[in-house]
Amino acid sequence: MGKRYDDWNEVKKHTENAENYLQFKSREIYNAKIGENIGFEQNGKGDEFVRPVLILKRLTKDMFFGIPLSTIHRDGSFFYNFEFIEGVQSTALLVQARLFSSKRLLNKIGMINKEDFLNLRKKLNDLMFDGDFTLPKDIDRSSRRKL
Repeated sequence: MGKRYDDWNEVKKHTENAENYLQFKSREIYNAKIGENIGFEQNGKGDEFVRPVLILKRLTKDMFFGIPLSTIHRDGSFFYNFEFIEGVQSTALLVQARLFSSKRLLNKIGMINKEDFLNLRKKLNDLMFDGDFTLPKDIDRSSRRKL
């Protein structure tokens, strides 16, 4: 089946005009309209191009850094496997992490547990920064805030 860019463009227009401001926070998992994308970028599914997305970091009420999820088990440094629904395997597509508008969010479907979230963040850090990323010296490591 070919790409459905024209269909996605119509959904995107409605999504942009929606007055949809959900309250969301880190660790939550939402269905989100992520669209029909190019190349190896992850696509949404169905008529609204939806895929589960893990909220990695809320930046403002309007945007967040998120990671698309899949139910297909994958191994390797680009992926983190976990369960947020008992008996259902989820794979965080770390290499697909990006900025999202909160207008794309539809409904909350779960939350990753704290231990998995910390392990996922470490794996993402290792992927993005070869494990060498350190906080600047003027950052208090316990609170992650500037001194």
